[in-house]
Amino acid sequence: MITLQNIEKTYFTKTIETLALSNISINIDKGEFLSIMGPSGCGKSTLLNVIGLLDKPSKGAYMLDNMDVSALSNNQQAQIRNQKIGFIFQSFHLIPDIPVIDNVELPLLYRKGVNGKERRERAITALEKVGLSARMKHYPTQLSGGQSQRVAIARAIIGEPQIILADEPTGNLDSAMGNEILGILKTLNETENTTVIMVTHDEKQAERTDRIIRLFDGSQVD
Repeated sequence: MITLQNIEKTYFTKTIETLALSNISINIDKGEFLSIMGPSGCGKSTLLNVIGLLDKPSKGAYMLDNMDVSALSNNQQAQIRNQKIGFIFQSFHLIPDIPVIDNVELPLLYRKGVNGKERRERAITALEKVGLSARMKHYPTQLSGGQSQRVAIARAIIGEPQIILADEPTGNLDSAMGNEILGILKTLNETENTTVIMVTHDEKQAERTDRIIRLFDGSQVD
């Protein structure tokens, strides 16, 4: 489903050139649950951003469903991102002054052919999947950290993505809540065949995934 071929990512400033990723080559099957591990600054989030079409590689090819998406325009990448990829972040990124259900609906506002009624129905379904249907009218400031992350998962899955990218999804949670969030991701992976790619520092959580990719200084560690 996903093939990265000799991916490099270099960032430039006026005085500094930083190689964030070097010669990354990975194949990821549909329905796989993959974790990415490594010390801070090793390129984990950069790799996730490349896979999520939030950043373009400086060199190499990124094949998604047999299409070289690294060569597409920004608009074309945005369309694929909206249709195929759901994002979960460590800091939740919920909008505090709108209710939970409106936060969950946001990705579908940018999808053509989905009307308000369908958006609302799909948001309710997504919240039911993460066990938060009773909180849909609450505001993010009224939620615990674990509840906020479940809202973020509902927002990520409302568009029925083929891929979920989770960047330290349990990093701001205690171990019990972290295990609960990982359980939700595993359920989505196993019951809906959703490909999940998760950045984590937690070795125990990584061991519960199908495979671990380890990075060090922007390179893969065998």
